[in-house]
Amino acid sequence: QVQLAESGGGSVQAGGSLRLSCAVSGRIVRFDSMGWYRQAPGKQRELVATITNSGATNYAGSVKGRFTISRDNAKNTVDLQMNYLKPDDTAVYYCNVDKPVSLDYASNYVAEGNVWGQGTTVTVSS
Repeated sequence: QVQLAESGGGSVQAGGSLRLSCAVSGRIVRFDSMGWYRQAPGKQRELVATITNSGATNYAGSVKGRFTISRDNAKNTVDLQMNYLKPDDTAVYYCNVDKPVSLDYASNYVAEGNVWGQGTTVTVSS
């Protein structure tokens, strides 16, 4: 099974920066994409940024040029560098792995749907 744990959230003034990190556990052998999503109070969860197995990235228009998603295979993390933060960026940020196939401890293949972390809260004040 794949498990995700987000960290790095906090409170920051507008124009500041935060770096979110998603620790990925599990022996993933295949996935569609990894990424970050966010959900503001009273809003639907929305895509922030994704990265594929090949390294291709995709960003929401509202964060493009300000946020950078990356993978660190050595640390098994998916990171999101957020610069020039705005109050509209305030949300709970969730790490996601889409349709991963992983190996359990007996080396059996385990196919999952969307896997989500518990979220980390980002608050940007004006």
